[in-house]
Amino acid sequence: MSTTQVAIKRYEMLIDGEFVSTSKMLSVVNPATEEVVSEFPCGTAADADRAVLAAEKAQKEWAALPAIRRAGYLREIANLLRANRESLAHTITEEQGKILGLAQVEVDFSADYLDYMAEFARRYEGEIIQSDRPGENILLYKMPIGVIAGILPWNFPFFLIVRKMAPALVTGNTIVLKPSSETPNNAFEFAKLVAQSSLPKGVFNLVSGPGAEIGKALAGNPKVGMVSLTGSVEGGVAVMHAAADNVTKVSLELGGKAPAIVMGDADIDLAVKAIRASRIINTGQVCNCAERAYVHESVAEEFTAKMIAAMQATVVGDPFAPETEMGPLVSKRQRELVAAAVEQAVKDGAKLECGGSSVAGKAGYFYQPTVLTHCKQDSNIMQKEIFGPVLPITTFKTLDEAIGYANDCEYGLTSSIFTRSMDVAMRACNELKFGETYVNRENFEAMQGFHDGWRKSGIGGADGKHGLEEYLQTHVVYMNYNLKKQ
Repeated sequence: MSTTQVAIKRYEMLIDGEFVSTSKMLSVVNPATEEVVSEFPCGTAADADRAVLAAEKAQKEWAALPAIRRAGYLREIANLLRANRESLAHTITEEQGKILGLAQVEVDFSADYLDYMAEFARRYEGEIIQSDRPGENILLYKMPIGVIAGILPWNFPFFLIVRKMAPALVTGNTIVLKPSSETPNNAFEFAKLVAQSSLPKGVFNLVSGPGAEIGKALAGNPKVGMVSLTGSVEGGVAVMHAAADNVTKVSLELGGKAPAIVMGDADIDLAVKAIRASRIINTGQVCNCAERAYVHESVAEEFTAKMIAAMQATVVGDPFAPETEMGPLVSKRQRELVAAAVEQAVKDGAKLECGGSSVAGKAGYFYQPTVLTHCKQDSNIMQKEIFGPVLPITTFKTLDEAIGYANDCEYGLTSSIFTRSMDVAMRACNELKFGETYVNRENFEAMQGFHDGWRKSGIGGADGKHGLEEYLQTHVVYMNYNLKKQ
């Protein structure tokens, strides 16, 4: 890895088509080198309010455009992303630590997502409902909500920009986004491309700063029609509190503790490959990935041995190096949280099979891929989100027991099962209490699906036609056209 000190970049917020800064600046640290790579504005509640006003001012004319014209702007931005793929991916890797190949996939997927949502311009529809009265039609319109506030996470920061922006804009809303203070650089680079495009000013706005101030100001602003947050349960609760006074709609994707059930008839190599991918992709910092494994006692020894070997073989290092499979955690604090979770698990009786510590002799927030066995169902390692490269394993005897363990959790985002039995697979699909279930494959959702959490994993969802409808509200018209008979 190069030891040359990079020039520190300085970024600005985008409000009403203009780049603006503040006197107070915050820093971004490269988690692989611990070097400061940028400074960005520490915005205030007043900045958030100005951005909302700009979005409100732009929304009426934006909504009046035919949807197909709004879609054209999304496609224009998608092409700008593709033209700047390498520099955008470099920015993501530099500030967040995910390996470069995954950052490139994130940019590519984001461009495709913009194009996909643009295709809904001619496809989202209202309804004509039968009336009980002669000479009357009941018309149900699907209308934009108005101003959307989007609060972004740090784990897939670039994709979440478009996951919130694309459905909002194509349906006639305008948007104000707040990036995570851990990973804001990619959002500023995105804003530069928006400014290069022909998108009307005020339709897209970007405000940076502490979530406690900016997030609260956005969620509590009476001119905001919906707040969409991807983040922690604590963040979701704070947004709900702030939105409550104005009864503002919220859409929340929060934490996860996805169970992976490995049956006795499973393809063990497939299960190991898929579950390992969940634990090392983005250094385990993915809310929908498998976080705990329940393995049938008849195959537990084989599964565990192969999983330990696979985790130990993981190439950890420079996220820019092509051979690297896993980079650092996003921050020193995140590494401390992961380390504390593993230490507590061992105290609770778990057996450390591999990993369990920082990577020796390396700058940056690296942590070894870790496997724990003999984990108790009621321990924190099986109940609380880890968000790191750690796999806790426990065994079971029957399918009923496995499903009971899987459902015994406050989260309900994703789940998975590995089996050759259609009967077992269908039972799991019907009895697992999660928004998504993956059968004999890795945990990764499709843009045309619907990413929806149960219980404390969230309210509402994203992707596909159902995700698009999160950004719409209904207007029902009772049209009495037979006046002569009255």
